[in-house]
Amino acid sequence: MKRLIARFSVLAFALVLAPPAEAQRGGPPLGEGQGRPPRGAPQRNQSDNRERYRVEPQRVEKGPLVDGVLDETVWQHATVIDTFTQQEPAEGQPATERTEVLLLYDATHLYIGVRAHDSSPNGIVATEMRRDSERLLEEDNFQVILDTFNDSRSGYMFVTNPLGAKLEQQVFEEGEGSGRPGAPSNINRNWDGVWDVRTQRTAEGWTAEIALPVVTIRFPQVGQQAWGVNFMRNIRRKNEQVYWAPIPRVYGLTRVSLSGSMTGMTALDRGLDLRIKPFVVGGGRRDRTGSRITQSRLNDLGLDVKYGVGSGLNLDVTLNTDFAQAEVDEQQVNLTRFPLFFPEKRDFFLENAGLFAVRNAGSERLADLFFTRRIGLSEEGQPIPIAGGARLTGKVDRHNLAILNIQTEEAFGQSGENFLVARYSRDVLGRSKIGGLVVNKEATGNSSFNRTFATDTTLALTRSFTINSFLAKTSTPGLSGGDMALYGRAGWLDSRWDIYGEYADVQDNFNPEVGFVPRRGIRVTTLHLERTPRPRKYHIRVMNPMFNLEYTTDQHNRLVTRRLHYMVLTRFDDGTFVNVVYNRHFEWLDVPFRIQRNVTIPVGAYRFGEWNLTYNSNPARRIYHRITYSPQTFFGGTRTDMSGAFGVRATNRLAAELRYQRNDVDLPWGAFDVNLSILRLDLALSPRMTFRTLSQYNSLTRQLSNSVRFNVIYRPGSDFYVTYDELKSDLPGLPEIRNRQLLVKFTYLLVR
Repeated sequence: MKRLIARFSVLAFALVLAPPAEAQRGGPPLGEGQGRPPRGAPQRNQSDNRERYRVEPQRVEKGPLVDGVLDETVWQHATVIDTFTQQEPAEGQPATERTEVLLLYDATHLYIGVRAHDSSPNGIVATEMRRDSERLLEEDNFQVILDTFNDSRSGYMFVTNPLGAKLEQQVFEEGEGSGRPGAPSNINRNWDGVWDVRTQRTAEGWTAEIALPVVTIRFPQVGQQAWGVNFMRNIRRKNEQVYWAPIPRVYGLTRVSLSGSMTGMTALDRGLDLRIKPFVVGGGRRDRTGSRITQSRLNDLGLDVKYGVGSGLNLDVTLNTDFAQAEVDEQQVNLTRFPLFFPEKRDFFLENAGLFAVRNAGSERLADLFFTRRIGLSEEGQPIPIAGGARLTGKVDRHNLAILNIQTEEAFGQSGENFLVARYSRDVLGRSKIGGLVVNKEATGNSSFNRTFATDTTLALTRSFTINSFLAKTSTPGLSGGDMALYGRAGWLDSRWDIYGEYADVQDNFNPEVGFVPRRGIRVTTLHLERTPRPRKYHIRVMNPMFNLEYTTDQHNRLVTRRLHYMVLTRFDDGTFVNVVYNRHFEWLDVPFRIQRNVTIPVGAYRFGEWNLTYNSNPARRIYHRITYSPQTFFGGTRTDMSGAFGVRATNRLAAELRYQRNDVDLPWGAFDVNLSILRLDLALSPRMTFRTLSQYNSLTRQLSNSVRFNVIYRPGSDFYVTYDELKSDLPGLPEIRNRQLLVKFTYLLVR
């Protein structure tokens, strides 16, 4: 451990002193005399995408009316891009359908017009109207990403489809990190930026008009802007993806280091860069525990303020914070000895969340050193009142800064707490960085505290080879020694191979109370090998044979967990996929494992095998389904898991999805089964008016819950919400619980 720490420190110190060479920063911005290529065509005498694919939007005094119809005179002056290249299915070939992107800007907005021509307009796949629905990515759509700091690391991504649905997300570290459920990711899909889009279906295909306010994004305060930019169109009936600046198959639009460049924008006006959003909440709550009933009124006022401290930094202030509009968590079944991960859904904690992140990469979540759900939520997920807080985030030159201070109030018999989080990182080399993190949690009125200190680095040595690492220490009263964690990973990712090895050492007393660390006192070594052959027969587009070894010991190098993971994923031309997995497990239990109320697995060594077979239909169809069957041996007995999802997009406005999961467990010490059902209904009266319900039943916790959300975006950034939540629980031996809550929330955005 000491030798690894010493090497890490020397490497970190050397990187801090590395000079910011001009070539490392991607070169100087486009000058006045360099000109621009016509119609977004590539410059053949340049090799880098930022040089080969350049575009300069045309400035206008007044932008167009955003109505989805590109017939205004102002569009005749727009810069036009009309050269797109396939990534799928025929990489490097011209797009089979013509796409035109028109670019304008004025002092306050960037305008993007899209003409998506289609030789078979009746074959356009467009059924999704809901905002932020991941299904939008499975249909015909148009995507744009802006690397406003030109740092080849981060960006803002905006997506729309022929029905005017909207999805936006923030991208950090080029979105690297596994896309597998529960694994770390550097894509903030829950960020809600203020922007506007209108679309139209036409006899030639479809069109879109997008207006991006410059106050929605951050960028350097310079006379002439130089941004990374790329555009992507998904032609779903052909399962064809085309890009302006070509990107190899293994990467997506988030690979901003391979984007083109957009230059020449001047005199952008952010105004005072001040956004004030007051809100009013009203409603009532009724709780019943056994025969005891309590009722309460909920009336509150609050305020959120966003102020631009320079063009690269945002100061956010929240007072009397309320999250009435946040969706409830989807329930999960836990048949492991370790806690489950639930994602953050509260607005205030979502924007620029990636700037705070220090965590492991790879496919398993080993450690998040800062996890915002530890603030303002109890262990059971119940809200803890937040008196207020402030956050300063952004970028200045090559320096990334994120500071958060939140004060909670007394709740559930516990005193209020103050949370201070400070994160700094510096860009080095072309796409690398080094940084540090400090997290301080202190109780109000007593001396208890918990602190986390960490330093981390990401080294992108080539386009394909990356090294990630962090070193962390915690401080907690009553715990001393054995309170450190070390993580390192080296990975190679190209169009043929995904290979990585990682090592993590989490000591027994490592205790980041404002983080998420599911397991302590372990050393984990992982080796991952994955290939991506393309057979070009039987309608197979790509296959993913994979091997993954995870070897876990305690702090004395005694084996406690081992998993051998074999997988073959086959994706077909229409988007259907079949996945076959076999896992071979070893588990050593030092203490009895109570897996159910009346079932406890004794101490000992256990070996078992697990098959997992999954079929997923074409996700773009109006009726789609997914089926998984997993027979396995399990802690000396047997276990059979079955799950399925059935979805219907009945119309452009109405969609429903039913998911069901069943676990049948038969052990020498007892047998039980668990059923989890989730029904989601979505009614989109328009892209700005949605009605959503979520009903769940978990037989393990004997909980039935219903949640209803009605949302109207009556102007960009301003919302009206009506929410209803109901929970019923009747665990044996405990009083029946039934909680109901109805809330109305009104927000209004003022921009100056």
